[in-house]
Amino acid sequence: MSKKKKEKSDEIAPLGEVRELTRSVHVNGMYENWFLDYASYVILERAVPHINDGLKPVQRRILHSMWEMEDGRYNKVANVIGHSMKYHPHGDASIGDAMVQLGQKDILIDMQGNWGNIFTGDSAAAARYIEARLSKFALEVVYNPKTTNWQLSYDGRNREPVTLPVKFPLLLAQGVEGIAVGLACKILPHNFNELIEASIDILRNKKVNILPDFPTGGIADFSKYNEGLRGGRIRVRAKIEKRDKKTLVITEIPFGTTTTSLIDTILNANDKGKIKVKKVEDNTAAVVEIMIHLHSDSYEDIDKTVDALYAFTDCEVSISPNSCVIVEDKPRFMSVNDILKYNTEQTQALLKKELEIRMSELEEDWHFSSLIKIFIEKRIYRNIEECKTWESVIETIDDGLKPYKKKFKREITREDIISLTEVKIKRISRFDVKEQDEKIRGLEDQMKEVAAHLANIRNYTIGWYKDLLKKYGKGRERKTEIGSFEQVVASEVMINNQKLYVNREDGFAGFSLKKDEFVSDCSTLDEIIVFRGDGTMIVTKVDDKKYVGKDVRYIAVYRKVEPEPVYNLIYQDGRGGNIMAKRFTVGGTTRDKEYVLTKGADGSKLLWFSISGPDDAETVRIMLRPKPKLRITQVDVNFNEHEVKGRGTNGNIVSRHAASKVVKLSDSKPAKKPVQATLEVVTKEVPVKPKAAPAPVAKSVKKPEGKSTPKKVNPLHEEKAVTVEWDFNGKKDNISSDRDRILSELEQKAKDKKTQTKMDF
Repeated sequence: MSKKKKEKSDEIAPLGEVRELTRSVHVNGMYENWFLDYASYVILERAVPHINDGLKPVQRRILHSMWEMEDGRYNKVANVIGHSMKYHPHGDASIGDAMVQLGQKDILIDMQGNWGNIFTGDSAAAARYIEARLSKFALEVVYNPKTTNWQLSYDGRNREPVTLPVKFPLLLAQGVEGIAVGLACKILPHNFNELIEASIDILRNKKVNILPDFPTGGIADFSKYNEGLRGGRIRVRAKIEKRDKKTLVITEIPFGTTTTSLIDTILNANDKGKIKVKKVEDNTAAVVEIMIHLHSDSYEDIDKTVDALYAFTDCEVSISPNSCVIVEDKPRFMSVNDILKYNTEQTQALLKKELEIRMSELEEDWHFSSLIKIFIEKRIYRNIEECKTWESVIETIDDGLKPYKKKFKREITREDIISLTEVKIKRISRFDVKEQDEKIRGLEDQMKEVAAHLANIRNYTIGWYKDLLKKYGKGRERKTEIGSFEQVVASEVMINNQKLYVNREDGFAGFSLKKDEFVSDCSTLDEIIVFRGDGTMIVTKVDDKKYVGKDVRYIAVYRKVEPEPVYNLIYQDGRGGNIMAKRFTVGGTTRDKEYVLTKGADGSKLLWFSISGPDDAETVRIMLRPKPKLRITQVDVNFNEHEVKGRGTNGNIVSRHAASKVVKLSDSKPAKKPVQATLEVVTKEVPVKPKAAPAPVAKSVKKPEGKSTPKKVNPLHEEKAVTVEWDFNGKKDNISSDRDRILSELEQKAKDKKTQTKMDF
């Protein structure tokens, strides 16, 4: 195709002509640019405040419109909204909502009419019914056209401020919250007076640490505030007072809640059985007053009711701050202390700039006043009467001022001379030299004062802050009480409103199994611990009906307490395996995870299970299954002699033979550990015919010196205790062989005497 024909094909086809498209356009990159542009716009122009004035664009435009409309009288909010729309490209609803929120901060806007209630959550009246004007504080602190940077509005028809020259940490005083694209901001409000005092401390090079103060009051734990950065957390509680034994009164609510939402959570908790409430009354007007009437039998202690309100309702809330601001057209995460330092330095810089502007104005006034004095006093105006051209007039006045130019602080310009020609004859005729001299001296005094402030700008800023605190600090004392409190464990204050049942055979447990075995009272928040016959354990949340495993040996409501209970366990390791004994504590667990308490061999089973303290365990007797040549038919296990370990321990071998029965003997005290390892054998002698003396004992076995204390034996038999002690003497390598040899000799001795032998290790 020729170049001419190609150009023709790219032209728009005539009406009615159908042309085949021969080009394709890839829009991936276009979408990426659009998304980034939109994300940047939302972050910079809608959701995140600027660090210079602490305002979002819509708030800044509202305040600028109110300043333009300011005449000392109230304006309908609807008019302010309409005026703001020439600066703000969005709808009137968003402007109205932003203005109401700005007014409820009670710092910048003087309100008249129904502006809503932050305690009850009631919305403001329609914009046509409420009025507003700028507060005196706003007029003094927020505005100064001489120090304001300006830009064109979105349509280019008007001029609006880039940021307002705020000489106060307004961002921290008001707080702000916004959600952008992939970015969120939540800066909590702080106390007006504390911010000013902290700014003064910063100017004095002192370290500061400011904490939020909420307009709704309450009690707050700021131990994990983290200076307002991501990852921090604040716990805020309502202030609850005891009116009498059956009545509680909520006088302050947590930040972010309302009396309506708070009462809803109380009623919801009551419906679910977590608390018992007779009636709730909301008497909130100018102050919060929520009356909570309780049943006479709701709690034994009213303090538990208060704990339950903190655990199950919005009487306690958790707030996560995220301090994000716009700095030099970029979002940046900064701590509240750093923001305060930035705003303090900015305030000092603005005050310095205002002083410099004031100094420039005073110098210009002094300069012109001095020119007029010389122009009239020296009668230079008479020299221009014969001038015929404008340029000759300018030159004549300039020649007349030459002898006095050294007295001026700057050069006399053409504009200065032109301004002299504009002096009216009336002013010349009434000119008073003394009055003019007094004016010049007054200007010079003011210039000296301003120069002194500029030379000591830090002290001047401190004085300015003190004056601000004196004028506007009254009635702005801290409302939120700073406290420290422990987390209320919900399961500990939950009312036992359910009953736990278990079907051990089928392996089900829950509230609905009312025909099965009753276990205990519980709540819907509780967890249960289950030990099964196969030596496994599980911790799970209780429910109406839940499968927990067959052959349930032990089930109970599981609560973590200190000290932990000690579990005593005897199990058989696999089919025909060793009998093991262990003492353990459960420790940390994962819900619904199965834990194996044995070695894990197939066929393992529990023979004994009990719960005790660390030093008050029982003694049990294991009856061994009879079989040929088995002389030891029972083994006693004192659990106090076993060390308490974790649940993962395998335990100690107590027998290598099968057991037929395990019975409890009696409680016993902890046994003392011997200094030396000994092997003690107690022989029980039955009356028989005497035989030849037994062969002498091996040399490695020595008889104890002195009399030995016999062990307790069966009173049905006449018995004589013989104690044989074996000292290992540190020969660890030969312990096993020597022990077997000694046992063999003692068994032969017992056979000869036809005695029953009991061996304790």
